[in-house]
Amino acid sequence: MIRHPFRTPFIGVALAVALAACSERKTQDPPASVAPSTAPAPAPAAPEASITPAGSQVIGGDGSPVLLSALTAADLAANALPGELGCAFQAGGPDPLLVAKGFVGSKDPARGLVKVTDYVEPIAAARGFDGMVKGAKFSGQGKTVVIAITGPAAGGGESPPYPATLTYHRADGAKHVVKGTWTCGP
Repeated sequence: MIRHPFRTPFIGVALAVALAACSERKTQDPPASVAPSTAPAPAPAAPEASITPAGSQVIGGDGSPVLLSALTAADLAANALPGELGCAFQAGGPDPLLVAKGFVGSKDPARGLVKVTDYVEPIAAARGFDGMVKGAKFSGQGKTVVIAITGPAAGGGESPPYPATLTYHRADGAKHVVKGTWTCGP
């Protein structure tokens, strides 16, 4: 038997390519014991409303996002706040990102709520209602929330909204800044 010098390597390469093609095909085919599904694939979940409002940014931390959500009427009903007057921070939507209430002339802290993703979390600020009117620093477990007024009131009346920022400081160093309005009153 006479062997051609190019034939043996060619057969070896062709065999390797054929085996590789078979191996790839086997990893792509479903197992024979599994019947193909005729049910339609589930639709992707709708994005959460009011999370990370326009004009917001997240800085620092471990890289995980700080997702603030709007407080719903059900959240507020389930977490009643003591106080005679209140303040709210809104960022463009109908529901607030932060709500707080306190008593006028009180040294007791004002109590508030902020919602991070789906969890309503309590916060508090010094000096009752009077301590919140011109902005406030709220504290809670693993967080500090600062409301800073950034300009004159937009309109008149007893409770005009002020342009403001809400800065959420997480214990790991993450900082989330949101632009909106701060309104205090009855």
